[in-house]
Amino acid sequence: MENVDVITRKKYKIEINDVDFNKQVKISSLFNYFQDVASKSVEHLGVGINKLKEEYGLAWVIIKMRVEVLRYPNWNEEIIVETWPKATKSLEFERDFLIYDNQGNIIAKATSIWVLLDIETRKVKRTNIIESNYQDLTKSALDYEFMKLMPFKNLDIVYDRMIGYSDIDFNGHLNNIKYIDFISDCLPFDKHKLFSIKALEINFINETLPGEVISLFNDLSKIDDHYLYVEGKNMVNQNTIFKALVEITPRE
Repeated sequence: MENVDVITRKKYKIEINDVDFNKQVKISSLFNYFQDVASKSVEHLGVGINKLKEEYGLAWVIIKMRVEVLRYPNWNEEIIVETWPKATKSLEFERDFLIYDNQGNIIAKATSIWVLLDIETRKVKRTNIIESNYQDLTKSALDYEFMKLMPFKNLDIVYDRMIGYSDIDFNGHLNNIKYIDFISDCLPFDKHKLFSIKALEINFINETLPGEVISLFNDLSKIDDHYLYVEGKNMVNQNTIFKALVEITPRE
């Protein structure tokens, strides 16, 4: 692969379906922008979604992500989302993101880890098809090391969610953006009126398929310290689907 510019940028306008009751963008919408611009980036780098699927039977799958929000943009505001790949680590591929407002201010930062999934076996696959001529790019959006996520005390059931047609992406499993909405719903609505999500870290552990049911649990024992833990489980096979840590901050 030729040496190409590895930083990809895309402009977005915050539409009405991207915002919440405060007319500010939902954090799940930010994940949607990240997913979209990441797809554009890998296409530019020659390892796009269609090529990997058709030529190698592989798919990009995100396994970890942390987002920190400095300011939520409002309805009709324009933003620029920037992404770039970082050095590979064994089976994992790092990717960072920044969001800028129209004045060039950074309003959100994110870091993520991706793997390549064999579409037939549904297992992570090691491959040398991802050339690493961009490994010297040292720019980082977040100086952060992912940690093991665990509940603080006890988990309480919040609700069950059956996975249907509208939840499934082109890889045939639950789209990662849907998880963010599920997590947001595990924070009581009265808390959403008083607080916004300052940071969200999620570990995607097992995929969820159509017809399966996710049981959503939360741990509110540290909510007074502005932290919420959320976990999704498949109670039929006892698989943990994801774990998430949310930090909230008082609304201005």
